[in-house]
Amino acid sequence: MTAARLKQALDRIDEINSDDPYQIRILGEARPKELTHAAMVSNWIRRLRPHADDALRIAAHGHHVRRWAIPRREYPQGRRGYLRWRQALQDLHAATLGEVMTEAGYEAAAIERAQDLVRKKNLRRDPDAQALEDALCLVFLETQLGEFRSRQPDHRMVDILRKTWAKMSAEARALALDLDLPPDDRRFVLDALDPADPS
Repeated sequence: MTAARLKQALDRIDEINSDDPYQIRILGEARPKELTHAAMVSNWIRRLRPHADDALRIAAHGHHVRRWAIPRREYPQGRRGYLRWRQALQDLHAATLGEVMTEAGYEAAAIERAQDLVRKKNLRRDPDAQALEDALCLVFLETQLGEFRSRQPDHRMVDILRKTWAKMSAEARALALDLDLPPDDRRFVLDALDPADPS
């Protein structure tokens, strides 16, 4: 029953994310962005937490479910608007996972646990929440670093990288340094972190 309902929940998340109008190109293939990110974050969770329970696996797979439904442009520019947008997204992700998990037959405690994880509650004190944050950071470095660099001045990108690094565990940082990044991106990361490496 557990395996069947987990598969049902993950398949339903994939079904929802297949509607993402935004595309990401991985290995030359364009695919729905959140569908692709769900698979990549889930892969990292399997590596970081091989014995993860269903709540963590569902939270990882659905961490950005329906993200495209609330565009950033609907909120004011600046940090306050950004934080309001992020809160609205977390509420959307949590509500959607609640619907998905209820349909799959999960009990209230498991649903609440998955919702807490996508809301990043107790991030520094909860190993599962930290694992999810690590997976998100690793996927960002794998898939979005080059895009961000093309849109941000170098000093802003250095700040983004250092803030990302500060969110990660020591294990995730070691994995990040082994990522197969383009040589220019790799050099940029190493140069950005060298004078302020918090590890």
